[in-house]
Amino acid sequence: MIDHHHDHDRSACHALLSGLSDYLDGEAEQALCDEIERHMEECEDCRVVIDTLAKTITLYREHGHTPLPPDARRRLYAALDLNDFLEG
Repeated sequence: MIDHHHDHDRSACHALLSGLSDYLDGEAEQALCDEIERHMEECEDCRVVIDTLAKTITLYREHGHTPLPPDARRRLYAALDLNDFLEG
């Protein structure tokens, strides 16, 4: 959970999540883009989250996807308590 150190309503932060994918893909309506950008001007936590996510997407697109070795995948899923999602 994001720890907000400012006084605005946190529901505004959560409302952004519904349009974030379209925003980062460049497919959002201009009004939504303006709303997200206005919010990021006032909310450092959301700005950091969105910037980090955008950089992650860019890196993934530029460098492609390399599957994790099975042992590393098992360790990662165990660390994240996601063992139920491991195949086989």
